[in-house]
Amino acid sequence: MTETVRTEAAAALAEVEKVTAVVLPEPGTEVVPLQAAPPAEAAEIRRRMDELDMTNTQSIISFGSSAQAELQVISQQMLADVKNKDVGPAGDGLRSMVSTLRGFSVSELDVRRERSWWEKLLGRTAPFAKFVAKYEEVQSQIDRVTTDLLEHEHKLLKDIKSLDLLYARTLDFYNELALYIAAGEAKLAELDATVIPAKEAEVAAAPENDQVLKAQELRDLRGARDDLERRVHDLKLTRQVTMQSLPSIRLVQENDKSLVTKINSTLVNTVPLWETQLAQAVTIQRSREAAGSIKAANDLTNELLTSNAKNLQETNRIVRTEMERGVFDIEAVKQANATLIATINESLAIADEGKAKRAAAEADLHKMEAELRDTLASAKARRDGLGTATGTSV
Repeated sequence: MTETVRTEAAAALAEVEKVTAVVLPEPGTEVVPLQAAPPAEAAEIRRRMDELDMTNTQSIISFGSSAQAELQVISQQMLADVKNKDVGPAGDGLRSMVSTLRGFSVSELDVRRERSWWEKLLGRTAPFAKFVAKYEEVQSQIDRVTTDLLEHEHKLLKDIKSLDLLYARTLDFYNELALYIAAGEAKLAELDATVIPAKEAEVAAAPENDQVLKAQELRDLRGARDDLERRVHDLKLTRQVTMQSLPSIRLVQENDKSLVTKINSTLVNTVPLWETQLAQAVTIQRSREAAGSIKAANDLTNELLTSNAKNLQETNRIVRTEMERGVFDIEAVKQANATLIATINESLAIADEGKAKRAAAEADLHKMEAELRDTLASAKARRDGLGTATGTSV
């Protein structure tokens, strides 16, 4: 709701309270006769009796008609005002407001819902972006309907004031009819008790030549009296209908007042509450997203801390191990010493083996040399013919 509409709604609230606080007077039920009327009212009744001219039929027919003139003027003005203004059902505005909000689903706030392949294919926006767009659309619709409701409220307030005026004028007409009825009944009583008997006596006392004329005047007077009685009866019927119209006016007023009160309550209380709830829905979702981001950041921080601690432990282990090692590892020295000893022993063994092999080879050489020498000596003896003797001697 805009600030201007909020200000107008608050101003209208005071007007609504003022209008609904008006207490309309109740109409009287009995017609007070002239004899029982207070002096001021009795004077008004006599003044209306003076309007009657029993010799003038038009005076009798129009008796009490002047009371309707002002009522007809105010009624016609009210009807003309209703015809000239664009009256839209205010209830439709309220229903439109409710329909608008019912079309707004807070369940669409679930941004964890992944878009379907169909939504991705159509290029539809993410759920929260769609929700914000829907929220802005609903907000504009609320502002538009709120403005319409405010216009309806002003029109209904004007109607209520017009109905107040119509009720007051109708009540005046109702009371005026009571005065005319009292005046008519007082006139009838005067005719029955005084005028007609006097006329009858005048007819009876008139000369024979004037009796026909006097009798006609008596018949005319009695006819006028009957016309007045019928007119008074019509005025009584009119007063009864008028009395029935007063509750009708009040009923229409009460309906208008109830509708105005409902509209104002919607503008002042319900609409801000709706807007607050919608704004809270968006804010809560944004908070949820922010909390998700913070959680992700915290999770990453914790993960980094854990990972760094593990890396530090491993690196410290390696570094401290290397720091505590000597220039040469004792195991390496032992192994090198053992290898050296093995090498020396192996060298000695190889030297001994070589010495033995050389000794054996030397013996073999001596043997082979002796065999070769003997062989050569035997071969020489054969060439010289001395082989047998030589061999024998050998």
